[in-house]
Formats: sequence, structure tokens, C-alpha cells
Amino acid sequence: QISLAESEGGSVESGGSKILSCTTSEGSDRISCMAWFRQGPGNKREAVATIHTSTAFALYSESVKNRFTISRDTADNTLTLYLEMNSLKLDDTGMYFCAASTTRETRGYCARDDGRYNSWGQGTQVTVSS
Repeated sequence: QISLAESEGGSVESGGSKILSCTTSEGSDRISCMAWFRQGPGNKREAVATIHTSTAFALYSESVKNRFTISRDTADNTLTLYLEMNSLKLDDTGMYFCAASTTRETRGYCARDDGRYNSWGQGTQVTVSS
């Protein structure tokens, strides 16, 4: 398992922006895929964005496409994952989780299936208010 630590979430007004980060102690030689999942009130956990750590190919859920951007930084051979969230909506409220997979992924992109990920952060709450 990989140790993951999300940045603090917080409250933001509808239409606003927020950036989340997730730090690890490993590099892309060990982590093939990373993702951001979220779980809103009364909803099941869903993947909002995934990224292949080598190709940087990203996939997004329809609900966040063109508003959220996932990216990764590989400085000092350790990975930091980001999620830039713009034009936030009330429905974006939820607990956001960083996830990582050490299973080698040769397709160049990463699935949004949570069963693919074997390491999880504690989660950070993001609340969007009107």
C-alpha cells in the first residue's frame, strides 16, 4: 500500500474554485494510476477523474468534464496529484478521496473503477454553498 495525504478541503461558494492536492512518497515507477473519487451525501463513491502517471492521459466523469482538471507532478521522483475545480456547483459537495494503483497499467489510461485502486487517502470534505 501507498501512503496518501490529501490537502485540506473546506467551503467554497457556488461558482468558485478550489485546488486539492494529494502527496505520496512514491514515484511513477511504483504508481501507475491515480484518481480522485468523491462521495456526496446519500450517494455512492464515484470517480471524478483519473490520470495515468506516465502518459498523463486523463479521464473525467461527465459531471465534471470541462470544469475540473486532474494533473500530477513528478518532482524529486515522488508524485503529487492535483485536482483543480472550477465553476463549482452545489452537487460537487462531498468527501474527496485520492487513490493510487500499483498494478501496472499498459493501456496508457486508467479506469474509473474503484476496484482498480489499492491505496486510498483519508478523504477531505469540500462543501459548496450558494
